[in-house]
Amino acid sequence: MKSGKQTSGIEFYALAFGLFLGLAILKFGNPVILDGKISTPNSPAEFWSFSWPTHWAGWLLLPLAIAGAILAVAKKSRWPQSKWLWLLPLLWLVWQLFSAGETAYPELAAATLWQFFGCAACYFLGSFLFGSGRAPNFLLVGILAAFTFCLVRAVDQRIFEYPQSRQLLAEGEHTGWTNVPPEMLMQMKQDGAVITTNGMDVANPVILDKFKKGRVSGTLVYPNALAGAVLLLFPVSLALAFGATKKLKTPIRFAAIALILFLGCAGFFWTGSKLGWLIAIATGGLFLFRLNWSKRLKFAVLGLIVFAGLGIFAVRFQNYFAAGATSVGARFDYWSAAVQITARHPLTGTGPGTFQRPYAKLKSPDAEMARLAHNDYLEQFSDSGIPGGIFYAAWIFLALAAIARRVWKSGNQTAFAIFAGLLGWFAQGIGEFSLFIPALAWTAFTLLGCLLSITSSEKVQS
Repeated sequence: MKSGKQTSGIEFYALAFGLFLGLAILKFGNPVILDGKISTPNSPAEFWSFSWPTHWAGWLLLPLAIAGAILAVAKKSRWPQSKWLWLLPLLWLVWQLFSAGETAYPELAAATLWQFFGCAACYFLGSFLFGSGRAPNFLLVGILAAFTFCLVRAVDQRIFEYPQSRQLLAEGEHTGWTNVPPEMLMQMKQDGAVITTNGMDVANPVILDKFKKGRVSGTLVYPNALAGAVLLLFPVSLALAFGATKKLKTPIRFAAIALILFLGCAGFFWTGSKLGWLIAIATGGLFLFRLNWSKRLKFAVLGLIVFAGLGIFAVRFQNYFAAGATSVGARFDYWSAAVQITARHPLTGTGPGTFQRPYAKLKSPDAEMARLAHNDYLEQFSDSGIPGGIFYAAWIFLALAAIARRVWKSGNQTAFAIFAGLLGWFAQGIGEFSLFIPALAWTAFTLLGCLLSITSSEKVQS
């Protein structure tokens, strides 16, 4: 660096961008293809409480990305890794444009292109700007603050909001809604919590079942999305909780670590995510093998983790499997359809974000409808053809492989924690659609680019 001013400028930008990503976690936690169904907030209370239209995220990111590009040019940043790791995402983006130009569903493709360009912008900004000095720490400030708020919201949903809302609906239906002010009843109808059946207002059984199950989502679209956020951000949260509190008094340090553990573990447990639980077990094993223990002890503890984790998994989800594991069967139906769509449209697919349209024609009459394939990798093939799918899968695989080679033996615990989170999040993409959610995808790709830059340096020791 030539001057302290330039370093301060990058750190300030990293802080601002991290705050933007934190805002995304709080307000842009819905898939972009649902943008048309998200109402625009009309009051300060609605701005605070409700999600915002996802296309707002793109307009907020645009000036930040332009400012970042100018800063990268002024800094004379160079690409930190193999040329394939910038060429593949560009090829992927070009192919998305080509596919979108051929689609019969341009409205869905346009919304999805905004999302994918955002993913690439975050990736390149992370690679060029956020991998040196204190920039990663400044970046994480806003992200982890919002993540903490999201977890607090999830715990509040489980302990207070859902039980109280369920009781209100049950009592309201029992009393003929005489205990509910007319304005509140009207709002409950608009939100779908109360429906009219045979001329009578009744509590929506789907909403009642949701409250009964108590699966939490925090500020994100649904519980599995929150599980993805925990997989992505809890490892680095925990690493910083242990590393950044060493100078605090022992009681304060233990309280801070205990709070992070409680919020992360409780929030994750209450999401009820089956795939997330299995990935978490694998992530725990990954951290275990970083410890300076004997090989025999490591395998013994690993066996205990796997045994305990699978045992809790079996008990936790026994009712789910006894009922036939319906969501697993549904996912296989989505994936089979994605393969069929790819076979029918091998070159360009049906267009970015358009899985729902061909799936509606392919699914059996009794199958559950889905807007996305619940597999980010298969959806790339069905939406943008074989080239688009290969470009995306190769990009992610090569990027994670490049990071893994350096970060595994490094002493940088924070970098390893970020890598473990990314590995878990991209693994969850096998069964989810987080690539289409700005809050998750933009955060993940920013951290991926940042870690590429960190691990490109010869000095990756902490």
